[in-house]
Amino acid sequence: MSTAPQPSAPHVADSHDLIRVQGARVNNLRDVSVEIPKRRLTVFTGVSGSGKSSLVFGTIAAESQRMINETYSAFVQGFMPTLARPEVDLLDGLTTAIIVDQERMGANSRSTVGTATDANAMLRILFSRLGQPHIGSPNAYSFNVPSVKATGAITVERGAGKTKTEKATFTRLGGMCPRCEGMGAVTDIDLSALYDDSLSLNEGAITIPGYSMEGWYGRIFRGCGYFDPDKPIGKFTKREQHDLLHREPTKIKIDGINLTYAGLIPSIQKSFLSKDIDTLQPHIRAFVERAVTFTTCPECAGTRLSQEARSSKIQGKNIADACAMQISDLAAWVRGIDEPSVAPLLAGLQHLLDSFEEIGLGYLSLDRPSGTLSGGEAQRTKMIRHLGSSLTDVTYVFDEPTIGLHPHDIQRMNELLLQLRDKGNTVLVVEHKPEAIAIADHVVDLGPGAGTDGGTVCYEGSLEGLRASGTITGRHLDDRAALKDQVRTPTGKLEIRGATANNLRNVDVDVPLGVLVVVTGVAGSGKSSLVHGSIPPGAGVVSIDQGAIRGSRRSNPATYTGLLDPIRKAFAKANGVKPALFSANSEGACPSCNGAGVIYTDLGMMAGVAAPCEDCEGKRFQASVLEYRLGGRDISEVLAMSVTEAEKFFGAGDARTPAAHAILDRLADVGLGYLSLGQPLTTLSGGERQRLKLATHMAEKGGVYVLDEPTTGLHLADVEQLLGLLDRLVDSGKSVIVIEHHQAVMAHADWIIDLGPGAGHDGGQIVFEGTPADLVADRSTLTGEHLAAYVGG
Repeated sequence: MSTAPQPSAPHVADSHDLIRVQGARVNNLRDVSVEIPKRRLTVFTGVSGSGKSSLVFGTIAAESQRMINETYSAFVQGFMPTLARPEVDLLDGLTTAIIVDQERMGANSRSTVGTATDANAMLRILFSRLGQPHIGSPNAYSFNVPSVKATGAITVERGAGKTKTEKATFTRLGGMCPRCEGMGAVTDIDLSALYDDSLSLNEGAITIPGYSMEGWYGRIFRGCGYFDPDKPIGKFTKREQHDLLHREPTKIKIDGINLTYAGLIPSIQKSFLSKDIDTLQPHIRAFVERAVTFTTCPECAGTRLSQEARSSKIQGKNIADACAMQISDLAAWVRGIDEPSVAPLLAGLQHLLDSFEEIGLGYLSLDRPSGTLSGGEAQRTKMIRHLGSSLTDVTYVFDEPTIGLHPHDIQRMNELLLQLRDKGNTVLVVEHKPEAIAIADHVVDLGPGAGTDGGTVCYEGSLEGLRASGTITGRHLDDRAALKDQVRTPTGKLEIRGATANNLRNVDVDVPLGVLVVVTGVAGSGKSSLVHGSIPPGAGVVSIDQGAIRGSRRSNPATYTGLLDPIRKAFAKANGVKPALFSANSEGACPSCNGAGVIYTDLGMMAGVAAPCEDCEGKRFQASVLEYRLGGRDISEVLAMSVTEAEKFFGAGDARTPAAHAILDRLADVGLGYLSLGQPLTTLSGGERQRLKLATHMAEKGGVYVLDEPTTGLHLADVEQLLGLLDRLVDSGKSVIVIEHHQAVMAHADWIIDLGPGAGHDGGQIVFEGTPADLVADRSTLTGEHLAAYVGG
C-alpha cells in the first residue's frame, strides 16, 4: 500500500526573509521598529529631515559595514575607519550592504572619470600590448607617472663573500607630460598680486592670504638671510628676487629651530594650486582667481601625456584620443579591435563601457575631471561597478538615484534597480520622485514632520495603501501642478553668444531677466555648461550649486550662516565681557572636552566610544560662561533653540538683535524652521544642507540667482514652499535662473529653455524657448511630452 508523499516542511534557512529593526534612535529617530522584506525593492519616503537617511544609512547600512569590518584581523582593522555601533536595540537578518551615495567624487585635479572607474587602467594595458610603436609598460601611458632616470653605483654580490661595485643606469618611462606635470594646464602667476614692490617685507609688502610678518613667515623671512627685510622689493637684486620668488624648499636654522624656507611661487603651488580651486576657502579662491591664470599646456595640448605616450597608436588613435572620445563612441571603437591575444581584456573593457551607456552616462568622456560631475552623475558612476556583479543576496542602498535625471531617464534607472532586485538582492532606496516610488514592492514612510517633529514610521506597506493612508507623502503622491494663467514680463535680457563649453554647439540665446527662468533637458544635454560656463561670473550673479557643504562636527547652522557672530556680540554687550567667551571653539570652551560636548575614548581597533562630557553635561561651555544671560537665557540654551523659537526670541524684547533676526528669517524662509541652531552639520540630510546654502547665499547682493537643481532631496510637499520662495525672490526684483527637471518647477516657470535633443554630442542645442504653456502645446521635445503628461494628469 503506497503512502502519499508528505509535503516537506520549509527549510529552517528559508525563514530568515526579513531585516528586522527594533528601537532605532540614531539622530532624530524615535524608537523606530520596522520589518523590511529581503529580495524586494523597498522605498523610504518622507519630508526632508524626517529620518530616512538616519534609518537606512545611519542604522542598517552602518551596522552591516561595521560587522563586516569586525571579521578582519585586528591588524587590518587598524587601517580601516572605525564605526561606532548605531543606537538600536536589535538588528536582525542583515546582509552585506553596498552603499551607493551622492557624495561627490574626490575633487583631486588628477582624478578623471577614467581613473575613477578603472577604465584608464584597462586602456593603458591595452596600449602597452597593442600600441605601435611599442614604448613600454602600462605606466608609460599614465599621466600620473613621471619619467625617472638615475645613475649610480650598485654593489653586485658574486660567489662566497665577493662583492663588486659597478656603475648602472636606471630609467623608467612614465606617461606624464613634463611641462605641466600631468595637469593639462600650466599656470602663469601675476607677481603684482603677490606683493607691493614699493614696500619692504617688514612694511607688509606680501599680499598673499595667510602670509603675515607677525607669525612664522615673519620669522623665516627675517632670519633666512637671503635678502634685507627692510629694503623695498622693487630694489631687490636679481639674486634676491630669485630667492624670494623661486628658491626650492631649503632647510635653514633660525634661533636654534630647524625650519624650511621656500620661495613664494613653490609655496603657492604646493598650498593652493595642487588643490581643486572649488575646495578652497572663499578668500583664498578669490586670491587664486586674481593672481593665477590657467592656460592649456602648449606641449601636450591639454592631454596631460608625454610625447612618447601620444606617439603610440592603435588603428590610428593614441590613448589621449581614446580618452577624449564620447564613451558611446569609444565602446564602438573597442568593439572594432579584433585581437585574440588580449580577448579577456577587451571583453572586460567593453562591458565597462557598455555599463556607462546602460546607466545613461554614455555622453561623458574618460578624460572628464571627476570633480566636475554633478551629484547624480557621481552616484551613477559609482553604480557602474555593481551592474554586472555576480554577487547575489546583498543589500544595495541608494540615496535618491534619480537625482539629476530628466523624467525621460528615470524609466531607465528604474529598470536597473529592478534588475538588481531580480538577481536576488535586497534594494533599499531613499526617494522622493513619484515615478521612482511607483516601482516599490514595499514602502516605509517616515515623518510626520522634519527634525524633532519627525523620526517615526507613519506608514508601512504597499504603494496603494500609501495613497489611501492620508500621510503627507500619500496626499501629495498624485499632485499635479497647473500651468500658470499668466506669466511675468521680462525687464531685460542676458545675451549669451557663441557658447561652446563642453558639448554646446555655438549656442546663441537670450535669457530674460526679472522673471523665473527654467533651463531643462535630458541629463548631459548641456544645461550646466550653458548656465555655469556661459553666464559671466561677477556681474551680480549669485551661483548656488550642488557642491557639498564643508564642515566638521564642530560646525553647526549658527556658525555656517554667520548667525553666531551677532549672537556673541549681543551676549558680550549685555554682560560687559568679550565675545570670544561665547564660542565653544574659542575661549568659552569647556576645558575637559575642548568645547566638543563629548569625550572620545579611542579603543584601538574597536569602535571608539563617545560619552557626554561630565563637566559641562554636553553643553560645551565653561560653567562661568553659562552664568551670563541674554533675555533670561544662557548661550547653551540659545543654541538648543529651533530656528522658529530663536526667530521670536531675537525679534523682540531684551534679546532683540536685528542682525541675527534677519539670518533666522532667511532660514525659516527656506523651510528650516525646525533645525536647532547648535545641531552639528554632519547630522544634516542632503536636502537640508542644500537649503542651508541657499539661505546663506540669499544675503549676498546680487541681481541674478543661479540655482542648480534646488529640489534635490526635497519632498513633494516641500517643493511648494520652494516655489513660494522663488516667487518672493523674483517679486523683490531679482532674476532667477533654475537648472531643473522637476515638472512642478517647469510648470511654475515664466520662461523655459530646453536643451537637447539628446545627450553628449547628440545634445548641445536649444530645442525650445518659450512659456510652459507653449511647450505643452508644442510637444515636439522629450521635455514637452513629459510636461504635457504631468499637467494633463
